[in-house]
Amino acid sequence: MYVSDKEQELVKHFPIILGGSGIGSIIAECALRVGFETFTIIDGDNVEKSNLNRQNYVEADIGQAKVSSIEQRLKSINPDVKITCHNCFLTESNAEGFIKGHRVAINALDWTTDIPLVFDKICQAHEIPVLHPYNLGWGGLLTIIMPNGLSLETITRTGEQFNELTMVDYVSSYLKFWNHPQLWIDEIVKKYKEENKQLPPPQLAIASWTVASMCTHVMFNIATGKPIKHFPEFYLLTLLNN
Repeated sequence: MYVSDKEQELVKHFPIILGGSGIGSIIAECALRVGFETFTIIDGDNVEKSNLNRQNYVEADIGQAKVSSIEQRLKSINPDVKITCHNCFLTESNAEGFIKGHRVAINALDWTTDIPLVFDKICQAHEIPVLHPYNLGWGGLLTIIMPNGLSLETITRTGEQFNELTMVDYVSSYLKFWNHPQLWIDEIVKKYKEENKQLPPPQLAIASWTVASMCTHVMFNIATGKPIKHFPEFYLLTLLNN
């Protein structure tokens, strides 16, 4: 009743590329369980113990390549899944070769370099929508960069490089302007900025699965020709401040 036979066949053969298999590992499983069966996953990291609170890995995976572990998990769910894994990091020189030929992309790359923005630009050049998922602990945030749409660089201040906080600050300001403030986000961001050492943004498993569901729904809509919101609009799903 939720998915027609025609739609199921469409998503089955709809090729998805995931840049990064942190939160991407959960997105891949959620999408697979809805019927997507064609994936390319790229990540050069190994599983660490600190990943286990929010990513799709178990203790036995620690020290193993993330892409190998998630490939094994996906095949244990559906042995017919068509999955191509690359145990390497995306670079300016190799990204285009990996990206072309896909219909939708997930940008779950670390914002320690400008590679995520390079990934977006290449996808736009190949007319591939790019989903940007963000783990906000108690809520999931998602925005989509369209081939002919604006880039995330449009919300960066002069001289600054885009990162996760840039997007979260933008969303917070947007919601305040439309009289729907999410004060819990502001509180977390304030505490994070007050940390004395360089730390990745705080994340919880709740938001990993929330935003994975959001990504899967949006990918389903793209694959079946249904409308979606895209940047500068976004999706925010949380039970807080509703």
